[in-house]
Amino acid sequence: MSSTVPGAPATAVELLNSRSGEMSERLGIVVVEASAERIVATMPVEGNRQAYGFLHGGASVTLAETVGSALAVLATDFAKTAVGVEINATHHRSATRGLVTATATVLAMNRMVATVGITVTDQDGAPVCTSRLSCLLRDRQRPGSGH
Repeated sequence: MSSTVPGAPATAVELLNSRSGEMSERLGIVVVEASAERIVATMPVEGNRQAYGFLHGGASVTLAETVGSALAVLATDFAKTAVGVEINATHHRSATRGLVTATATVLAMNRMVATVGITVTDQDGAPVCTSRLSCLLRDRQRPGSGH
């Protein structure tokens, strides 16, 4: 994906990071790789820990939903918006330092629903969390269409 508008994001990674949203910004989520088949993003453990010093499970799930929803949109070449309708997560171990990395891949997709598998690993590559996200795919609103 390239842009012809000066100053506009030139790649999918730049576009996704420039439109990351408030929650992603607060958690420090950064997309590092993006294609229609796979998205990879990182998030720092520091600043996202619960009271016992471990990465908060909700932060892992937020990271998973962020990359899963982004992949569902990217897989449609930005023709659709993705609305998460179901997510599950299994937490395997804690992370206490460094970055965690989420890798999302499409498990199944049709014109209305995308199901994405997400694995979150610690800085040593050990699994922290696995998740599955189902998104409803909705047509993008055209500017001035009123709906």
